[in-house]
Amino acid sequence: MKKLFIMLAMIFAVSLVTSPVVEAKKFGGSKSIGKSHQTAPAQPAATNTPTTAPAGAPGKKGMMGGMLGGLLAGGLLAALFMGEGFENIQFMDILIIGLLAFVLFKIVRTVMASKAGAQPRPAYAGAGQPSPNLQRQQTEQTGFASNATNNANSGSHGVAQAASDVPFNLPAGFDLPSFLEGARSHYKTLQLAWNENDLSKIQEYVSIELFNELSNQRRELVGEQHTEVMFLDAELVRATHTANLAEVSVKFSGRYRDTVECVEEDIKEVWHLERNVAQANSPWLIVGIEQ
Repeated sequence: MKKLFIMLAMIFAVSLVTSPVVEAKKFGGSKSIGKSHQTAPAQPAATNTPTTAPAGAPGKKGMMGGMLGGLLAGGLLAALFMGEGFENIQFMDILIIGLLAFVLFKIVRTVMASKAGAQPRPAYAGAGQPSPNLQRQQTEQTGFASNATNNANSGSHGVAQAASDVPFNLPAGFDLPSFLEGARSHYKTLQLAWNENDLSKIQEYVSIELFNELSNQRRELVGEQHTEVMFLDAELVRATHTANLAEVSVKFSGRYRDTVECVEEDIKEVWHLERNVAQANSPWLIVGIEQ
């Protein structure tokens, strides 16, 4: 009976060391929802080391957890089955073993998270500056006024190289730099609303169909959310318009973290937005999120 109790205690201790790291919960979740479209691939210049280096961090965590778990389980099991190492063990000793395993797990996770956070971050223009929201921007761009100056001045900055079958037809007068700056700002606004379960704020930015899916998804989250956007960039990967409807797709890349759990994850997703250009001052609405 004593050996069985010791075995259960060891299994509990090992599970503390090897337990998976909890993922941070970001707006939109980790799966694609809503409408989807084929988009242009990212520019080669956008593929830099900050996106690849953190990817190794989970592997290090898993390797370290596996090593510690293996050493702990192997040593304790050998002592249990081969002799008298635990003959006089007391209940307090078992609690101490479990506590040490838990403390060791927390230390390893904190160290690995700090190493991942120390990776160099790609810079982007105007990321930390406040910007007018997309709704106000549409008022300034009423009906995409036929003034091609802004579009011509924007050049190719913030636009991914289009594939032959991906539309890239920007309306005249479309101010691309301001639009992308606003998109970055709205991403952070929606993440904050997601943390605070502010569904009324989220509803202002998304279509009815997407809002219903997001509402169901948010109800599944339990407890407070502490997800923070660390850095973020955006580029246009698709654009088309007709007499009544304008469509754009924006690719976001960056990194976010859970400020309580010290967990970091990459941001790699595309938002599809639509605007009814037949209606004056109509806002851009998110109609799909692809992971």
